[in-house]
Amino acid sequence: MAAPFAICLFISGGSSMPSKSQQITEDSPRTTRMKNTTRALFALVLVVSSILACAPSAAAGEKKKRCHAGDKAALLALKAALGNPYLLASWTSDTSCCDDWYDVSCDGATGRVIGISLSQDDNVTGAIPAAIANLTHLTSLTFHHLPGITAPIPPAIAKLSGLSMLIISWTGVSGPVPSFLGSLTSLTFLDLSFNSLSGSIPASLAALPNLSGINLSRNRLSGPIPTGLFSQLLSPDQQQVYLWLSHNNLSGTIPTGFDAVRFEHVDVSRNALSGDASVLFGAGKALQYADLSRNALSFNLSALELPERQLVGVDMSHNAIYGGIPPQVANMAGLQQFNVSYNRLCGQVPLFAANIAARFDVFSFQHNKCLCGTPLPTPCK
Repeated sequence: MAAPFAICLFISGGSSMPSKSQQITEDSPRTTRMKNTTRALFALVLVVSSILACAPSAAAGEKKKRCHAGDKAALLALKAALGNPYLLASWTSDTSCCDDWYDVSCDGATGRVIGISLSQDDNVTGAIPAAIANLTHLTSLTFHHLPGITAPIPPAIAKLSGLSMLIISWTGVSGPVPSFLGSLTSLTFLDLSFNSLSGSIPASLAALPNLSGINLSRNRLSGPIPTGLFSQLLSPDQQQVYLWLSHNNLSGTIPTGFDAVRFEHVDVSRNALSGDASVLFGAGKALQYADLSRNALSFNLSALELPERQLVGVDMSHNAIYGGIPPQVANMAGLQQFNVSYNRLCGQVPLFAANIAARFDVFSFQHNKCLCGTPLPTPCK
C-alpha cells in the first residue's frame, strides 16, 4: 500500500537539517543562509528517494502483482534484523510487499523490489543484515535518520549491482567508507553523511563511471581527497557534479583534476586542506555554491576568475588566501553570499553597486592583512 504523497514528502524532507544544538554558532547569518540553501538541495534528493519508495508500484486500475518470494523473504529478514519496529508494521508474511507494504517500491511489470526508503524512527535498531544482498533488483536504498542502526556498512551492499542511489545518513553506522562501494558501477549518488565513519575516502570511488554526487559530511574521515575522483565524468556533455565533504579531518590538496569537473555545489569546509583551490573556479564553470571555509588553503585570489552568471554563494573565510579581491565581484548581480574574512588579503574592497552592497557587511571582509574601504572601518590611503 502506498502511503499518501503528503506523508512521504514530510518524512523525507523534514529531517535533513541539523538541530540547533548541532549547528556551528561561529558562522555568520549570511554564511548560514548559504549552507541552508545547500542543505535544502540535498533535502530534495531525500524527497525524491522517499517518493520513489512511497509511490504506488503500478498505476491505478492495473492488476495487483505479488512481489517476488525471494524479495519478500529478504525484506522480512531485514525487518527482523532491525528489531521488528512499528515503522515496518505493514511488512507481514500474509500480504503483498508490492501492494501493501509502506516504504517499498516495486517494478510494476516484474514485481521485483527496486526501492526501499526507511527514515525517522528511533526504534529501528541493529545492523543492516547480509540478507539485503538478496534484493538483487534494488536501484534505490535509503536509511535516513535512524540513529539505532549501528555497525559497519556490510559487504552485502556490494551485491546490489543495479544500485543507483545509496543513502545511509544520520545513523550510528561506524567503521570505514568501504572500498567495495567502488564495484557499484551504476551508482550516481552516494550519501553517507552524519555518521561515525572513520579512515580515508577509498580511491575505488574514483572508478565509478556514473557517480555525480557524493555526501560524506560530518564524519571522522582523514587523509586526502582521492585523485581522479569524478574523472569518469570528463566529457563535453557531462552532468553537473555535487561534492559535500565538510566537517571531517581531510588533509592534502584539492586534486588538480577538479579543474575539468563541472561542479555545481562544493562544500569542503572545516577540514585541514591546504594549497590551491583555484581549480574549482573559472569563467566557464557551472559552479553555484562553494564553501571552502576553515581550512589552510593558500592561493592568490587576485588571479581568480569567477563564473559571473551562475555563482550565488562563496565562503573562503578562515584560510591563508592572499592577494586582493577581484574587481569583477562588484558587478556580479546574482551573488548573494561572499565571505573572505580571516585571510591575508590586501587592497581595496571593490565598490559594489548600491543594490549589491547591502548584501555584504563588515563580517564578509574583516580580519585580513591589509584590506581597506567600505564596509570596513579602515579607509584606503
